[in-house]
Amino acid sequence: MPSSPSHERPQPPYYAVIISTQLRGEETPDYQQMAIRMTELGTSQPGYLGRQGMTDGQGRDLSIIYYRDEESIRAWKADVEHLEAQRLGKERWYQNYTVEVARVEREYAFSHETPCGA
Repeated sequence: MPSSPSHERPQPPYYAVIISTQLRGEETPDYQQMAIRMTELGTSQPGYLGRQGMTDGQGRDLSIIYYRDEESIRAWKADVEHLEAQRLGKERWYQNYTVEVARVEREYAFSHETPCGA
């Protein structure tokens, strides 16, 4: 799965909203426009910390969006434009989707670019 450019994660604790979607068919211009608008609007929301995403080119997408707290997530979910995008997603574009919300308490990482034990 190709991924979007790497994003440096925030320092824990933080929240991660994990969204897995499957389109009904091909991406349409109206879907692409809405996705761009939701990204623009979402990144300007209070409490937004960043995002990572991957797509497989067959209509499946995985996005992880990072937030400072639960209140920020609730506010974004209730945004009027976002509510309309959710409605259209169910009616027009998505075969299915799953949304998971998790609190990240700690993080571990490894990279060949970082010496062992560092």
